[in-house]
Amino acid sequence: QLQLVESGGGLVQPGGSLRLSCAGSGFSLEHYAIGWFRQAPGKEREGVSCTHSSGDYINYADSVKGRFTISRDIAKNTVYLQMNSLKPEDTAIYYCAADSSTWPGSCPPEYDYWGQGTQVTVSS
Repeated sequence: QLQLVESGGGLVQPGGSLRLSCAGSGFSLEHYAIGWFRQAPGKEREGVSCTHSSGDYINYADSVKGRFTISRDIAKNTVYLQMNSLKPEDTAIYYCAADSSTWPGSCPPEYDYWGQGTQVTVSS
C-alpha cells in the first residue's frame, strides 16, 4: 500500500522552529514531485512549497519565502519542510503530497498521493 506519512508537527512559540517530515511507504519518493500544503480553520488549502523529483525546481509561497526550506533525504525516503521564524498565521494542518508527472517550471496542479496531515500550532 502506497502511503505518505507526515510527522513533526506540534505547538511552538512565535519565532520558533519546527521540521516536518513526509515519509514514503511502499514507493520511492525519489521519482516524485513533492508538495507541502496547509489548511487553517475556515480557510482554503494553500500550497506552501514544492520540489520536482530532480530537485532542479523548488517553489515557495510568498508568505513563507525566506523562512521555510524544503529538502529531500533520498536514503531515508523522506522530504522535509524546515520552518523557521514561525508566526501565529502559520498555524494550520500541514499536508504533503506526491505526484509522478513532470511539470517543467511549475508545481504540479494535481497530486497522486496525499498524507493524513500534521497539526502545527504557533502560539504563546
